[in-house]
Amino acid sequence: MKAWVLEDINQFIFKDNYPMPKIKEDEVLVKVMATGICGSDIQRVYVTGAHKHPLIIGHEFAGKVIAVGKNVDPSWLEQKVGIFPLLPCKRCSSCQHKQYELCQNYNYLGSRTNGGFAEYVAVPVWNLLRLPEQVTYEQAAMLEPMSVAVHAMRRISINKRDHIVVCGLGTIGLLLVMFLLEAGFQNVLVIGNKDIQKEKAIELGVFPENYCDSRTEEVKTWILKQTNQNGCNVFFECVGKNETINQAIDSMAMEGKICFVGNPYTDVILDKQVYWKILRRQLNLTGTWNSTFFGEVDPNRQNDDWHYVLSKLKQRTIFPEKIITHRYDIFNVQLGFEIMYNKIEDYIKLMMISGEFK
Repeated sequence: MKAWVLEDINQFIFKDNYPMPKIKEDEVLVKVMATGICGSDIQRVYVTGAHKHPLIIGHEFAGKVIAVGKNVDPSWLEQKVGIFPLLPCKRCSSCQHKQYELCQNYNYLGSRTNGGFAEYVAVPVWNLLRLPEQVTYEQAAMLEPMSVAVHAMRRISINKRDHIVVCGLGTIGLLLVMFLLEAGFQNVLVIGNKDIQKEKAIELGVFPENYCDSRTEEVKTWILKQTNQNGCNVFFECVGKNETINQAIDSMAMEGKICFVGNPYTDVILDKQVYWKILRRQLNLTGTWNSTFFGEVDPNRQNDDWHYVLSKLKQRTIFPEKIITHRYDIFNVQLGFEIMYNKIEDYIKLMMISGEFK
């Protein structure tokens, strides 16, 4: 099969005769139809490498089941599927409480074992999500980042009257905005630093006056102005930089809630006066990691993040494809990696799609 293989840092190699995956008795073979490029993929290729090499990266993908292991229900054959990429151990205390996203011994498609930048992937049947016909492969390839955004949103109890700030309008930030608006929250304020981010935020439904360009405006001053000098009640920090984390704490109303979503770029250091604000304002700080998925046979599956997202796709109240800016076939997908790493043009979501539906 054709595949992009990460052999080491800066060695992302196209192979046109890579061995096909061999499926185990509880696995299926998925023909990949769409795979999104995540910012973490860029780090793996150009900066950190992966947990092991060689590795086919890519954890945001969807496709069609074309073969099943001997213990798998044959009804999965030809089924359109989304894929939950985290492979939980099912034995640790977190897994025993069905908090699979907090598994202490997990494996992971696309970062620890082969993933979606290939024609085919072997996937445990437990990790599959059945897709109705109206959900496209492009949409399904965004199930993972959408579920991450929903998980962040559901980590905090939000009042309809709250002033909500989303800082950082990459893929996760914009998807979080999309779900907040879909859920009926009116006072959504957003902070970005690129023209394309403003364009996409407004396309998703953000009022132009609720967009702050951090290149030209002082963030704290702008938030106070938008909130009658009270500060915001909820702040989603989707950047992971010391500057924006400090801005979040500095901009909060009394007993405000901050959710840290962005992966950290460097060490985070809080000045003494900033730390005092956490204490004196009695702020509530939480982190978020990954998303919840219970599997197709769990009777409580409708309560997990992935089924929440799927229900919105079925209802056609969300349109994640609006933030896709670049599409590539498997031969040219490396161009997307280069755009993201070198910042040579504006982008939001870049995706590899199969020639079968391009």
